Amino acid sequence: MVDKRTLELILSEQVGELAAKAKTKRCKRKEESLINLESSLAQVVIGVRRSGKSTLCFNALHASKVKYAYVNFDDERLVEVQAAHLNDVLEVLYKINGDFTHLFLDEIQNVEGWHLFVNRMLRIGMKVVITGSNAKLLSSELATHLTGRHNPIELYPFSFAEFCACKGLDTVTLTTSSEAARRAAFDEYLMQGGFPETVFEKSNTQYVGHLVESIIHRDIQQRYKIRYFAAFERMANHLMNIAPTIVSPTDLTTTFGFGTPQTTNNYIKFLQQAYLLMELGKFSSKSKIRVTDKKIYTVDVALMDKRPEAFVGDNFGWRLETIVFLELRRRTKVMGCDMYYYKKHPRAKEVDFVVCKGNRVMQMYQVAYDLTSAKTRKREIDSLVQASSVTKCKEMFLITDCERETVQLGEDVVQIIPAYEWLLQPY
Repeated sequence: MVDKRTLELILSEQVGELAAKAKTKRCKRKEESLINLESSLAQVVIGVRRSGKSTLCFNALHASKVKYAYVNFDDERLVEVQAAHLNDVLEVLYKINGDFTHLFLDEIQNVEGWHLFVNRMLRIGMKVVITGSNAKLLSSELATHLTGRHNPIELYPFSFAEFCACKGLDTVTLTTSSEAARRAAFDEYLMQGGFPETVFEKSNTQYVGHLVESIIHRDIQQRYKIRYFAAFERMANHLMNIAPTIVSPTDLTTTFGFGTPQTTNNYIKFLQQAYLLMELGKFSSKSKIRVTDKKIYTVDVALMDKRPEAFVGDNFGWRLETIVFLELRRRTKVMGCDMYYYKKHPRAKEVDFVVCKGNRVMQMYQVAYDLTSAKTRKREIDSLVQASSVTKCKEMFLITDCERETVQLGEDVVQIIPAYEWLLQPY
């Protein structure tokens, strides 16, 4: 365990790093409004590393002008800190900061037994803000640890609207020049992705490569002690290369030599918990089908090709589908809806996304980057219309690169919308 003098030095340095953030330009994000600093519940912000969790919490705390203390546990000097040592950390924080009402614990999942300390802080009336890079903190683990005393908030890399805001682009004015600027920004976003620290970087391959390596080695291998680690790492890169796709644990087990499909399922789950991958279930009235035949996506398009083992290249269709998936994830959470893909049977036409409330399909989305081919255009529209006859959904959208049109087919209407326009629509 680190002694108190060393703790004081480390935590004082962290305070200095936080103070430097106050002088930098920060992007306002929707999720900031979800953080309730007056609540008796722990505010838990979870997402992939480098998605802006710390900055989001800092912005909320800074704007509220509350007195708070800060600890970043993603610091190699604090690697040996355990729950039993957290009272020493608290003592040093009081020495550095004086009295405070709010406690900001960054990357708390690195501390074994952290929940015991947090529960004690909540019992004595301390307001607690937590960040973490493992989705288990938003699931059964967190529910068990904090016994319902938490407000969960998921954060993804920048949306296109946030990307534009950071660059100071006009997203409202309907002029030729402003629209051209938005289209140019979308072309950049399509290739670069939305990790906040790469917004102004022309090349982010090294950054993303190091990020993925850190997540796989530190957040997954160190936590779960993976038996077939070399094969696991190859599988992780393989899945990021072929996403979006439906995964077959049986095929992956054979390909990479894992013991059983259950082992493979566990490995896929670890990648999801670390937010490298995200899943999309198949729409069905049967619960069993909704939890099988799942489709996977990367949490940002940068993960598709900005890695040493990547070979996706310029597959604009995959990229656009991933961006629409992530945007719908953001929107459906606000709307209180669920999202699936639709495919009635193996030979049937697929609809990329259906948005549901219960078993009622509210919206359907098809994604096609290029509609210049009449055959492609007909296939994508027919997929929506065919699914509409089954789901009874009449709100249908075809998201594309640049086309804009309203297609009337009898009683069916399909709205063709450019991605850069749809992504900026308020919700």
